[in-house]
Amino acid sequence: MDSPAEPLDHAHPVDPERVAVARRRLPSRDDAARLTSVLSLIADPTRARLLYALDVVDELCVGDLALALEINEDAASYGLRVLRTAGLVTYRRDGRVIYYRLAEGFPEPLREHCLARLVELSHQSTPDDEEPPT
Repeated sequence: MDSPAEPLDHAHPVDPERVAVARRRLPSRDDAARLTSVLSLIADPTRARLLYALDVVDELCVGDLALALEINEDAASYGLRVLRTAGLVTYRRDGRVIYYRLAEGFPEPLREHCLARLVELSHQSTPDDEEPPT
């Protein structure tokens, strides 16, 4: 258990059917750990922006990505290396130039809806002292 037990106002479970549905639909602990690992990779502003840039232009080399993001090439290269190691980005070589792109199968709904919506939601944050409804 993550936190000390709170005093209970009622017996649990209140809704055993929904508890059972939640248990069946939850990812395993291992899958949840993998998910949070990937989410932590894209939680970095540079890596998130690299993913966005590759989404809108299909592919770019390190130097061009650095120019687009207004960062140095070392930062772009490091971010790409981390994303490539995680399987989120692939590359192709054309002579001496390496072009990076999103990995095959990178989820389109993540790019087009989830990430944009999460940014929007972050602008609508509630004050910390506001209590959630009961």
